[in-house]
Amino acid sequence: MRHRVSGRRLGRDTAHRKALRKNMIAELLIHEQILTTEAKARMLRPTAEKIITMAKRGLANGEQDPARAIHARRLIAARIARSRVVTNEDGTAEVDAIKKLFDDIAPRFADRPGGYTRLVKIGKRSGDNADMAMLMLVDGE
Repeated sequence: MRHRVSGRRLGRDTAHRKALRKNMIAELLIHEQILTTEAKARMLRPTAEKIITMAKRGLANGEQDPARAIHARRLIAARIARSRVVTNEDGTAEVDAIKKLFDDIAPRFADRPGGYTRLVKIGKRSGDNADMAMLMLVDGE
């Protein structure tokens, strides 16, 4: 029995689960929305929220002490995949997820106390009937 055991294992070993989490958070930060299974989205959401909060605090504390901003960048770099190759109309480009997080996303949510992501259920996948969901960053209202 799984009494008081937290977290989802997703049928993967620990290293595979960590790599999946790092890559999916980087994709979420770069594309600002991802389509995945509901179980993966539910596993990913709390970690993404914590990373955005960590970046916000790093920016706020970095105004008084620049070393704290650098420390926040290093902590986040240990928790997400750094760069991703993105294909667009112009070809392929390498995007730094940490730079985008600190330059675009964290300032957008500076006044928001939490709830940076939204989970929208899409329906069933046709191939294996898995529940699909869209995990997206909310607008910086």
